[in-house]
Amino acid sequence: MKLCNINVGGETRLALVTSRGVVDLKAAGYNGSMMELISGGQVRALDKYAQDESLPVVDRPVYANVVEPIGKLVCVGLNYRAHASGVHMKIPEYPILFSKFANALVPCGAPVELPSWESSYDYEAELVIVMGKECWNADEVQAKAAIFGYTCGNDFSLRDAQMRSGQWLIGKTMPGFGPCGPCIVTADSYDPEEPKAIRSYVNGQLRQDGSTGDMIFSCAKIISYASKYIKLCPGDLIFTGTPSGVALEGEEKHWLRPGDVVDVEIEGIGTLRNPLV
Repeated sequence: MKLCNINVGGETRLALVTSRGVVDLKAAGYNGSMMELISGGQVRALDKYAQDESLPVVDRPVYANVVEPIGKLVCVGLNYRAHASGVHMKIPEYPILFSKFANALVPCGAPVELPSWESSYDYEAELVIVMGKECWNADEVQAKAAIFGYTCGNDFSLRDAQMRSGQWLIGKTMPGFGPCGPCIVTADSYDPEEPKAIRSYVNGQLRQDGSTGDMIFSCAKIISYASKYIKLCPGDLIFTGTPSGVALEGEEKHWLRPGDVVDVEIEGIGTLRNPLV
């Protein structure tokens, strides 16, 4: 099942993504929220809405953040073999964890500002885990069972600042540098261990063309490892790393600029698009 949050007159509403389009569930008579579903609601209760082809769809939906309120934004670096090779770094023995602040999260369609005082702006297409249960010192079986779903993410990066020290934070967490969306695909209908294509485009030009099959650490392994140090909660988001093809890897580095549009496309989920200003 595919779910999203949409903005209707300033109100965030849960919506269902169908083959016909986006259905506003509040308008259809369902008053639950995304976080209520994530925290233990019955997703299957929405089946009747998915099967009702008489429900109207929203024309040009305006997306809201995939989760509200915003929880932790945990990220994994160097989790694709080809990307690690492309930036001339060793395959990590353990997941490399860092974080973003809450105001890095913005929805699909939201403009992302590239401040004029920096220039080495890069894109990173990423599969993002949406946590559905609390995890603290979880094993991999428990970790996999704690996943609510998956969404598309873009780990925008400021490379000069990122590489200035061993701490990547300042190169990763400018406002808007963690867009996610447009929807969440529930874990009962999506398995990234069955390789899924993951791509990015800048102004329609293909930049990354990878597969989740190249991931070094599985989603369950990432959650299990992270949960030994971070108490993960429902609604937390985990960016799982990026495939090869980012600007940093090129001999001639094509950094992002205001006016560019970046698309992240993940097979079975959808396309996350954000313009840069």
